[in-house]
Amino acid sequence: MRSLNKVLLIGHLAADPEVRETKKGTKVAQFPLATNRDWVSSDSDKSQVSTDYHKIIAWGKLAGVVEKYLVKGMGVYIEGRLMNRTYELPDKQKRFVTEIRLDELNMLTWKKKDGVEQVNLESVEEE
Repeated sequence: MRSLNKVLLIGHLAADPEVRETKKGTKVAQFPLATNRDWVSSDSDKSQVSTDYHKIIAWGKLAGVVEKYLVKGMGVYIEGRLMNRTYELPDKQKRFVTEIRLDELNMLTWKKKDGVEQVNLESVEEE
């Protein structure tokens, strides 16, 4: 039997991406992606909104694209996969983290430079 680990999200960057390089020189970018869910409350007939935040991680060429083009507030469509990892704090407490490893990125809104939208289309996919 085959397995599937695929995540599809449309949302907005909740903060500017953070970019670093590994010791071997590979770029790594991370950013929080906010997704909203709207519904009408049955007891008050008022519109409600709930926001979830997802930690997105991009490596290599995609990290360079994230660094160059993405800013807080931009709308993006992403495809990726869930990845779980654990790490230990200096006081020996273990932490568990679920992240989304970015495989494909489509920009839905564009950053502005001097009030003018900069639209530079690139094919952006993890190699």
